[in-house]
Amino acid sequence: MSGRVRVKICGFTNREDAETAIALGADALGFNLFPGSKRHIVLDENAAWIAALPPFVAKVAVLVNAPFDEARRVALHPAIDLVQLHGDEDTDYCRQFAALGRPFIKALRIRDASDISHAPAFSTENVLIDAHVEGEYGGTGAAIGLPLAREIVARHPRLRIILAGGLSPENVAEAARVARPFAVDVASGVESTPRKKDAAKMASFLEAARKA
Repeated sequence: MSGRVRVKICGFTNREDAETAIALGADALGFNLFPGSKRHIVLDENAAWIAALPPFVAKVAVLVNAPFDEARRVALHPAIDLVQLHGDEDTDYCRQFAALGRPFIKALRIRDASDISHAPAFSTENVLIDAHVEGEYGGTGAAIGLPLAREIVARHPRLRIILAGGLSPENVAEAARVARPFAVDVASGVESTPRKKDAAKMASFLEAARKA
């Protein structure tokens, strides 16, 4: 991989935190539309301020096992740039979604390298790898082992691998150096509470990721 690692910060619930992250240099912001998440927001109630954010930062809507009609509505929403499918969506679902012509990320919860062997079949080159925690769909703070993450990146050079799970200002530089992903994704590692970002932690995380 050449060039710097990109940074996506996920789980924004308010405009102030989002604007702070943008000012600090985040490349993408995630908004969790999954009702089961501690960071859940309702898109229609927050669309105005999300749409008003600068266009050079990607606005990512995170969905988990959403009915296809709802996923299509979100994908075509003017406040959203791309969708992250973070549930158990299968290859047929993703193929149908890809036909909409909108970019998307498919998240996979990883126990070992075999869990991503079928990644190219999901109709997108953007694949997020997160730690597998039984009954959870991300945002747990659990980490993927770096040797495993590096093996996944090396095995799939045509995919844009986004590394998530357990990242923090203290370990992101090492994670990026060892695994060499296209991007890193953080939520709980830069929070003061699950619905409030910590500006100092976001600044430290972005600085460390840039150095990597």
